[in-house]
Amino acid sequence: MIKLLHISNYALIRKLDIEFAGGLTIITGETGAGKSIILGALSLIMGERADTKAIRDKAAKTVVEATFDIDGYQLESFFEDNDIDWDEHECLVRRELSPNGRSRAFINDTPVQLGTLRELSTRLLDIHSQHSNMLLSQPAFQLSILDSIADNRDMLDRYRSVFHDYRDASRELEETRRAIEKLRGEQDYIRFQLDQLTELQLQSDEDQHLESMQSKLSHVNELKETLWIVENELNGDENSILDRLTAVAQRLEEAESTLNDVEGFSSRVRNALIDLKDIAHSVSNTTDTLNDDPAELARVNERLDIIYTLLRKHNVRDVNQLLEIQHSYERQLNEIEHNDETLEALAQRVTAAHDAAMEIAKELSSRRKKAAERFKKELLAAALPLGLKNIAFDANISTTDLTASGTDNAEFLMAFNKNQQPMPVKDTASGGEISRVMLCIKAIIARHMRLPSIIFDEVDTGVSGDVANMIGEMMAGIAQTIQVIAITHLPQVAAHGDHHLRVYKADNANETLTHVETLDAEEHIMEIARMLSGKDLNQAAIDNAKSLIKNNKK
Repeated sequence: MIKLLHISNYALIRKLDIEFAGGLTIITGETGAGKSIILGALSLIMGERADTKAIRDKAAKTVVEATFDIDGYQLESFFEDNDIDWDEHECLVRRELSPNGRSRAFINDTPVQLGTLRELSTRLLDIHSQHSNMLLSQPAFQLSILDSIADNRDMLDRYRSVFHDYRDASRELEETRRAIEKLRGEQDYIRFQLDQLTELQLQSDEDQHLESMQSKLSHVNELKETLWIVENELNGDENSILDRLTAVAQRLEEAESTLNDVEGFSSRVRNALIDLKDIAHSVSNTTDTLNDDPAELARVNERLDIIYTLLRKHNVRDVNQLLEIQHSYERQLNEIEHNDETLEALAQRVTAAHDAAMEIAKELSSRRKKAAERFKKELLAAALPLGLKNIAFDANISTTDLTASGTDNAEFLMAFNKNQQPMPVKDTASGGEISRVMLCIKAIIARHMRLPSIIFDEVDTGVSGDVANMIGEMMAGIAQTIQVIAITHLPQVAAHGDHHLRVYKADNANETLTHVETLDAEEHIMEIARMLSGKDLNQAAIDNAKSLIKNNKK
């Protein structure tokens, strides 16, 4: 329930803090005193569109902040999903408007989007007025009423989980079917590209190997000449490197016999000779293998030209990437060839999910139809004492395809006059009549589920006497379960209140401001007496007010 409402710099309000309690709170005040201003501020908490014209002082920001007691509301998952600090007992909701038109929203001091604020606020507070009564004409709202009466919450959760599986499977089937159809349209193209790559019999890193061969074949003569010079320098004539090193080794061996400082040098030179002889032998063998082969060079060049053309065509860097493309084409053709099996498996999954959803949907439908009959009886019984003596009501449930709420469409039909055929709600009733019907519906639903706190904004307009008293009694009945706040001009309704707030305007030297005061028991009596007598407050009105309150307490 809402515990505290803070409003600053909004319309006729400089700063206002209103405390609320459980049960039925009555709000009264003269027309134009500022009751609608308070509701306007609350609409900001509900995530409604902000109007900078409501900012009182254009040099400061407007702040509306509400503190809610959320014990028992099971909102932890909402806070976790939106990464907001969670307190199981209390929640702080704030909306700020800057003079430049910027609007910011906060939940427990965490900045949030307006959609997030709206989602939470509608689970905490329900503002009900004649202007919001068209909600009753919406099929989704009508269906939610039947679900509340049928206690379908857990079953709806199970259904929605299964329905989401069905929807996801259907989407996957459709996307796969479109993808396969697209592949089939490209099948000839894919096969042509694959054949072109397959015929080449590409090998991993082949382009690097061919480029190495191309470089070698293109420079055979220069390479042979270079290697011949190397071989001749190492082991060509009597003054070759090997001959000179052999002589060096011999002289070192002679020196070692008399000079310890050069001991081992000869063996190191002998080892170097072995390596150099091996190099000379390898160079000789390599030179013998170098043959000028124009035909092989032409073959290598031709192969590389083909590969380079494919690299440019497929916009890749090397043969390895071409091989990846080849494997991709192979996989696509394999999918095309086996697509019937894929589609069949997905279709079976869709059918299974559909059947599972239908099974729960049928049970939901059965429960809703029973709830509709029960709701009809309860609504007629509740509406008759509210001056709707000729009311007729029916709840038609028709069957549709699977939706997120099942296979049912609900349509409430009403008539308020004799010999009038029940018609859809939007075509039949006045605002006052629908307000009373909505009051009955809230009273019925409140017995079946925990609703958010409800604010009734002058839903008793156009009634008086016993009907007004019954409206007050019904509000008091709802307040046995949840917090109810009622803005009213009727003393019969106000007399049912557990708490009473009076809204009034007061002038100072420079401006007119809206204020709210909490009335004690004596002030509660006097306010109802004023509502009964108007300007001329007298003892008879006071006694009448006391009688009204006393009878209602009984």
